[in-house]
Amino acid sequence: MTRIRRYFKAGQICALTHVTYNRAPILVEHFDLLRIAVESAKGQYPFNIIAWVVLPDHAHIVLDPMKSDIPKLMRKIKLAFSKNYRIKAGMKSGRVWQNRYWDHIIRDQNDFNRHVDYIHYNPVKHNLALNALDYEYSSLSEFMKNGLYPPNWGKKDTLTFDGDFGE
Repeated sequence: MTRIRRYFKAGQICALTHVTYNRAPILVEHFDLLRIAVESAKGQYPFNIIAWVVLPDHAHIVLDPMKSDIPKLMRKIKLAFSKNYRIKAGMKSGRVWQNRYWDHIIRDQNDFNRHVDYIHYNPVKHNLALNALDYEYSSLSEFMKNGLYPPNWGKKDTLTFDGDFGE
């Protein structure tokens, strides 16, 4: 098996994407378990989640790892979630996450802004909401409270037709 090399330095902000095994839609339904796993990891690894969105089968995160080792941190979160999910689902074994994850080191402010916008718009992109602000499992509301987005940002207009159509 290939060993992927990840090049992280302390303090480098990065974007991460994690996908469930076979894209099982379990994350939103068991969001409480994911939150518990994240809080548990904070006790061992200092880090700050800057922006995030959790969709049924994957999650996007912009993370400041501070001085934490990102692969160890992500392993801790995924293992804790998997263990609690298996217990709740009555599973004795079985994979919960796809192997590996996607990562990207944030290069500059423009790169940061693009990734945060992508994360916050993701529920609209996947047709889970017409308005990104309506999606509960996202950090967008915190960004809005802090005035970092205009009020109508991330809103998808419904299709309207003028005139007579059909017979």
